[in-house]
Amino acid sequence: MKKVALIFGISGQDGGYLAKFLLNKGYKVHGTSRDAEISLFTSLEKLGIKGEIILHSVALNDFRSTLKVIEKVVPDEIYNLAGQSSVGLSFEQPLETLESIANVTINILEAIRFFGINCKFYNAGSSECFGDTGEKPADENTPFRPKSPYGVAKASAYWQVANYRESYGLFACSGIMFNHESVLRPSRFVTRKICRSAAKIALGKQSILELGNLSIRRDWGWAPEYVEAMWKMLQQEKGEDYVIATGKIYGLKDFVDIVFSYFNLNWENHVIINDSFKRPSEIKSGFGFPKKANSKLKWCAKTYMPELANIMAKEEFDLIKDNLL
Repeated sequence: MKKVALIFGISGQDGGYLAKFLLNKGYKVHGTSRDAEISLFTSLEKLGIKGEIILHSVALNDFRSTLKVIEKVVPDEIYNLAGQSSVGLSFEQPLETLESIANVTINILEAIRFFGINCKFYNAGSSECFGDTGEKPADENTPFRPKSPYGVAKASAYWQVANYRESYGLFACSGIMFNHESVLRPSRFVTRKICRSAAKIALGKQSILELGNLSIRRDWGWAPEYVEAMWKMLQQEKGEDYVIATGKIYGLKDFVDIVFSYFNLNWENHVIINDSFKRPSEIKSGFGFPKKANSKLKWCAKTYMPELANIMAKEEFDLIKDNLL
């Protein structure tokens, strides 16, 4: 019989790529949205898989609604990718961010425990929990020092998962994911914003790109590779937490330069620094050490920032040229 997967947060970047990955593995895939009948599921449409997903309407902040869908689907694997996903927006909506991440996670965990279902649970953690890593990459033993409401919410969810694993014996794990990108990202994410703007400038549809802090450095990976790591975590004998990263760090200015160079443009002629885009507190440097994932999961990143930037630049250009944006 086919394995059954339930993805909370299937409408986002990771949800789309994970759904496609699981379908290719022969899974029966279910996904949720607050209102599945009117949600656009743009990522699923772009990947051409919407018709293959069984969609459900679920209010994840409501325990009864969460319990009902788990009881109905009886999944072998549950992936929690739900919640407000923007670090920048979390400063404007701190309470909504906390509730959509921390409260939702505990609702799912409690529903699994209450129903007594024998399934494996994956929680989408975040490198934002670490805060600034400085010159030393973060691993699974690095203390959390989050610098945003988003990071605080993700840290809370992480400890909830660990608590349910230790207290109730659930197979539950968190993937502490460093930045992973694609053109399925919303345009408010800086990597997508850069690629989209550079493509528009190359096509004569835009002339200026406004950005905030260009001095930040990040560990950027390719999103389709990262969903494989999520799946691999749930194929282990026991649930453990893993840092998922490329292990390499690059400056945002480098990302901008590579993308604009792809279009034979000098970014300095088009980029304006706008201080209003800067956050109340910013992580200057963040990168990970994925040794545990490399050894235990046999997973390692194959695509690094320079190639990623070129892939996204090309895809963005094609989307705009074909009037899909």
